[in-house]
Amino acid sequence: MTPDELMQGLAPSRLPPTLQTAGWPEYLALFGLGLMLGAALALILAPMLAPRISRAERIRLTRHLPPQERLLAIARILGHLPAALRPAAYGAAPPPSPARIERIARRGR
Repeated sequence: MTPDELMQGLAPSRLPPTLQTAGWPEYLALFGLGLMLGAALALILAPMLAPRISRAERIRLTRHLPPQERLLAIARILGHLPAALRPAAYGAAPPPSPARIERIARRGR
């Protein structure tokens, strides 16, 4: 059986002739659905695609904190407290100047 014979043997479609072929309203609806899907995808991915704040910028943002709290915030940012800042953090030494705190934190040692 050839494909032409097979097609002739099928029952005629029950859909109206206007629904058997896609026209401009259907294409417009598909375009609108594509735009809505793209917008939803952009909203979902926006937090993951936002630029991250660098470690140095996060350290710089702690300038307004009191010295003890700043040392704690720097320890959280770096994941550890640099050895040069440990005496000040535990109260064994006076806290260094804000500029020195930043220098030590940027080195991260």
